[in-house]
Amino acid sequence: MKHILPPLPYSYDALEPHIDERTMEIHYTKHHQAYVDKLNQALEKYPDLGAWPLEELLRSTESVPETIRSAVRNHGGGHFNHSLFWPSMAPSGKGGGREAQGVLGGVITKAFGSFASFREKFTSTALGVFGSGWAWLVVNAAGTLEIISTPNQDSPVSSGLKPILGLDIWEHAYYLKYQNRRAEHIEAWWNIVNWEEVGKRYGA
Repeated sequence: MKHILPPLPYSYDALEPHIDERTMEIHYTKHHQAYVDKLNQALEKYPDLGAWPLEELLRSTESVPETIRSAVRNHGGGHFNHSLFWPSMAPSGKGGGREAQGVLGGVITKAFGSFASFREKFTSTALGVFGSGWAWLVVNAAGTLEIISTPNQDSPVSSGLKPILGLDIWEHAYYLKYQNRRAEHIEAWWNIVNWEEVGKRYGA
């Protein structure tokens, strides 16, 4: 079973002006597609592993042959991370950008003191990523929320965590519009977070 690029849940220009159309198109069709292609290539010689669900592969990287372990971690992680990233966003006015509500909103307030405090800590974590990586809101083994970062395309699932929201801090995610202004990219992203989708992940 080959891994495939999941459908993008909106058009390339749907997240304008926060994420520009050209960046979205390149990010999705070039970068994400490359992770899928290189993961499939790495698994070609191991058809049994090719049948594993992606999340299981990433949870069990120590069981993956050493010859392809780095490829699975890097390209499998890139595929998983982006597959979670796209539906984590929605156009402003169509579900994107609202403050977390309901059960998730209450849990965030309990964990971080307030939504504003959560946002501040998440932003600080994203700004603190050195080089390329991700900022995450995850559920840990105790069932509580944490904010973490991972380098490159490492995925929280490889550490036994359940990611429910992730922000791509690789320069390819924002450079065409924001150049080196990472802080502007992060600030704009808050306008398109799909809290309904994030809440569903937490509920699951």
